[in-house]
This record gives sequence, C-alpha cells and structure tokens, in this order.
Amino acid sequence: MSTLRGSLGTLGGGKGLILSALVAALAYLGFSLWAGWREVAGAFAAIGFSGILVALSLSLLNYALRFCRWQLYLRSLGHPIAARPSLTIYLAGFSLTTTPGKAGEMLRGIFLKNLGVSYMHSTAAFLSERLSDLVAVVLIALPGLALYPQGGIFVITGVAAIAMAGLLISQGAALIWLSELLEGRSSRLVKMVRHLLLLLLEARRCHRPRVLLLATALSLAAWSAEAFAFHLVLGWTGIELNIFFAMFTYALAMLAGALSFLPGGLGGAEAVMMALLLFKGVPEPLAIAATIVIRLTTLWFAVVLGVGIMTLAQRELMTTSRASST
Repeated sequence: MSTLRGSLGTLGGGKGLILSALVAALAYLGFSLWAGWREVAGAFAAIGFSGILVALSLSLLNYALRFCRWQLYLRSLGHPIAARPSLTIYLAGFSLTTTPGKAGEMLRGIFLKNLGVSYMHSTAAFLSERLSDLVAVVLIALPGLALYPQGGIFVITGVAAIAMAGLLISQGAALIWLSELLEGRSSRLVKMVRHLLLLLLEARRCHRPRVLLLATALSLAAWSAEAFAFHLVLGWTGIELNIFFAMFTYALAMLAGALSFLPGGLGGAEAVMMALLLFKGVPEPLAIAATIVIRLTTLWFAVVLGVGIMTLAQRELMTTSRASST
C-alpha cells in the first residue's frame, strides 16, 4: 500500500533488527537492576534535573554536529537534501543504533531512496560516518595514553583500522581496474567483491581533502561534547577526575565498543569505562552508577529519540515516499 511499508520489507531482517534493539534494551535494564538501582537513583538525585538537562543538551549537540557531517557527505555525493526531511530521516536511524556496528542505522538509506539517493550512496555516507567517528575517538583518546598506557591496544587497533580503510579508499585507480576486471562475472562472491569496490569508489568522494578536514573537525567536536558530559557527570556524582582522563575514559570506552561490534558497543564500552574508573580508585557502586547514567543520557537517549521520531514522522515519511514516486 505505501512505499514506506514496501521499503521496510526490503530490509529482509527488519523484524530481526527491531528484536536486536529490544533484546539490547532488556539486557541493559537487567544490568542496571543487577548493578544496584539504589546507586543509580542516588546518582540521578546527585546530578539533579538541571544536570541531566545539561548532559542531554551535550548529547543533542553531538547529534546536531554529526547531522551536519551527514549533510556534508550527502552533498559530496551529489545529493543536497533539504534539512528538514534529511534530519527526520537521520534521527529516525537512531532507533536501531543498538544493532551490531550500528548497522541498523542504514535504515536511513530506505527513506533516502525515496528522495533520489541510491543505496550505494547512502551506504557510502554511512561507512564514511563510521570511519570518521573512529578517527574522532582515537584522537580524543590519544592524550590519555600518557596516563594509562595499557589502553594502547585499543588505540593501536583503531589506528590500524583507520589506516587500512584509508589505504583502500585512496587507491582509486586500482579500485577502478579491479572493478572493470570483475565486470560481467556471474559468481555471487565476485559480485559482492565488485559491489564493495564500487562502494569504496563512491566513498572516495566523501574523503576529498576539504571534505575530510571539515568532517573530522565536526566529528571531533561532536564526540568531545559527549566526553565532556561524562566529565561533568563524574563531578556531579562526587568523582573527582582530571578532565583529560575523564574524556580519555569515555573515548576509549567508545573505541572498545566500536571495535567489539557488539550491539551499540553494549558490554564492551561499559566494561572499559568501569575498569578505568576502578583503576583510578573510584568505589565500585559509584563507578557503576556513573557509567549507567552517562550511557542512559547518550546511547539510550539517542535510541529513545530515534524511536520517537520514527513513530511521530511515519506519516511524513510516507507522504514523502508517495510524492517522490509521482
């Protein structure tokens, strides 16, 4: 009946993605209850309503800066989409942030298809986003290695991943040659490889020097905002930590979560965050409470915002779909 419903069917695992997000939410609820709801409630009370608003505002700043980067990528790929429909689609993608590698956020591509953006281009923008996020958290984490050298394994792995991706994207002539060599072959594996080669070629447009510099600046500012929110949350709950170590802790936790490919980094990010707080002598109940609070005001705030936008904007998205097909 509607293009939107038909498009959702093309996910092939749409219900699976939603189930993945639901399982992640229930697991996190279980973790919070196990950790001690009294400590978490006490942390929220210590932070207060105004403190929670500040933390949520810094998360919103993170989303706004990342949206600006998203628009930059779409424009670089030849799709200057108007801000309002693009923002609606971008935020709706947060509803599936808790999927492995945030892959569920590629849901945006379904809605963008109705605005003339090919799946190839939306996927190229998505991959460029993930790479840019990785660059930002590595840069934020780097100064903290002097305070906690043991975190070097995560940073080195992140740098290696960035270097490998950068090397692949930079080889334009080789990518074209290989793509032409494989053209016309019917093997499913060969088709997948050629599709990846074409995807990397499209992603190159998001990594031109000027675009790369601006995207990196936006990413760095975006993730620094949430890392600073973590520093504030620690202070409000009575945990006195150097701002550089606090931001390093948050960045390293995000890096560990990203490299784990767990849904939304769940488990990996929390484990690293708590381990670093315990390393600094923070009492375990406080470390657990602060970790849960910051994740609720960042990751889970994004999920709730995405679900809300998805629910409220369904009519608008369906209208856009019908309008684009006429």
